[in-house]
Amino acid sequence: MKITFLGAAREVTGSSYLVEADGVRFLVDCGMFQGGRETRAKNQRAFSFDPRSLDFVLLTHAHIDHSGLLPRLVAMGFRGTIHTTRATCDLLAVMLPDSAHIQEKEAEYANLNRFRKDMDRRDKKRGLPPRDIAPLYTVAQAQASLKQLNPIDYDLEIAPHPQVRCTFRDAGHILGSAIVEVWVGEGAGRRKIVFSGDLGQPSRPLLRDPAHIHDADYLVVESTYGNRDHKSMEATQDELVEAINNTIEKKGGNVVIPAFAVGRTQDMLYLLADLTRQGRIPKLTVFVDSPMATAATEITYKHMELLDAETHALMGKHGGAAHFRKLNFVEDVEESKSLDRITGGAVIISASGMCEAGRIKFHLRANLPRRESTILITGFQAAGTFGRRLVDGAKRVRLLGEDIPVRADLYTLGGLSAHADRTALLAWLGHFRSKPRRVFVVHGEETVATGFAADLQTQFGWDAMAPEPGFSVVLE
Repeated sequence: MKITFLGAAREVTGSSYLVEADGVRFLVDCGMFQGGRETRAKNQRAFSFDPRSLDFVLLTHAHIDHSGLLPRLVAMGFRGTIHTTRATCDLLAVMLPDSAHIQEKEAEYANLNRFRKDMDRRDKKRGLPPRDIAPLYTVAQAQASLKQLNPIDYDLEIAPHPQVRCTFRDAGHILGSAIVEVWVGEGAGRRKIVFSGDLGQPSRPLLRDPAHIHDADYLVVESTYGNRDHKSMEATQDELVEAINNTIEKKGGNVVIPAFAVGRTQDMLYLLADLTRQGRIPKLTVFVDSPMATAATEITYKHMELLDAETHALMGKHGGAAHFRKLNFVEDVEESKSLDRITGGAVIISASGMCEAGRIKFHLRANLPRRESTILITGFQAAGTFGRRLVDGAKRVRLLGEDIPVRADLYTLGGLSAHADRTALLAWLGHFRSKPRRVFVVHGEETVATGFAADLQTQFGWDAMAPEPGFSVVLE
C-alpha cells in the first residue's frame, strides 16, 4: 500500500491523500489550499495524478479545505463516486456552488484589473491582450460534482471497491464530520488505515464528542492545535460576555464576528442564546449575513439527531429565536450593504471565518476604523490570511482596495475552536489499545506538526512523523 500526502502536509489547508493498493486507487479528501497569493497556483497544480484513474473518493467533511477541489477533480475527468455522510452531502450542495461563485467572481475581478493595468502597454506596443484568468471551476462544474455524491450513515460499513471496506465515525468537528476507518485487502494481507479528519473538541456546544478508535495498522491524524490547549469554555464565555457588554452596553458600537458558515455560526447562535438565558448579556439584535450560513443553519436543524442533548433543550424547534431581541438572516445584497450604515448596537455574524472572501470584508471595512466597535475572532486563522494579519496585530490593512486603520477592539476566542486541542488530541489517541505500525501527523503548521509527531514518539513510543508535501511512502 502506498500513500502520497498531496496536501495538509506541514500546513493546515489542502487536505488530500492518495492511497494506492491491491489494484485500487482512491483519494481521502480533496481540499482547497487557502491563504496567501501562492495558493491559486497550488490549487491549479494540485493533482499529480490523472483524476480519471481514481476509483472513488472518501470525504471526511464539508469544509472547503477538505472538499473544495472536488469540482475541479470532476471537471478534469474523475467519474467515480464520492462517499461521505448524509449531512456532509447536504452541506456540499450549498458550499461547493458558493465556492465556485467566489472563484468566478475573483477571476472576473482579476481579469478586470489586468485589463486596466495593461491598457497603456497594449496601446504602446500594439500587442495582444493577455489571456483571461479562468476560475478554478465554475458553478456549473460544482453542480455537476454533486451528482457523484453517495450519502452514508455513521457506523455503517460499506464496500466502495471489492478490495476496500470503510466506516464513517462521528468526528464531532462540524455537522457530518467523520473519522474514516479503511480496510484494504483480504485475509492475512488486510491492513487498516484510519484517517482522523478534523477532530472536534469534546464537551462543546451542538455536537457529540468524537468517537473513540481502538486500533489501526496505520494512522493519519490532524494536529492543528497539537502545540497548545484552548481556553476553557467557562473562560471563553467570560470573554464573550465582556466583549458583548463592553461593546453594546458601554461603547455603543457593533460586534462583528467573522465566522465559518458551517459550525461556528451555529455555535455562536447557541452561545449568545444561552448567555442571554442566563442573564449575562442583554437580548441582542443579531444579523447572520451569509446566505451559506443561513442554509447551513437550516441543514443543522434538519439533522437534529446529530446534535447533543443540551442543544435540543436550548434551541428547540425555533432555533433559539426567543432568546434574541431580533434574529435576522440576511439574504438580500442591499440589506447586507445597509448593515454597514449601522453605527452601534448590532451583532453581525458573517463569512468567511478567515476574512478571505464574502460579505465579511465589507463589514470589516466599515467597522475596523471605529474605536467603539469590536471584532471577535472565533476560529483558527491560517498563515497568510487576512484574519491572521488582524490576530498578529496589524495596525493598518489593505481591504477592498483601501488602506484601513485598525482601531476597533479585537478579541480572539480560542475556546470556541472546532478542533481538538493538544490535551484532547492526546486523550483521543490514548484510546488506542495497540500501537499503530506508523503514524502520520498532518493538518498542522510545520513546527506544530513536527513537534506533535515528536511528542507521540516520546509519550506513546509510536513511530510518528510529519510528512512533507508530496511525500510518498510504501507500507507493508
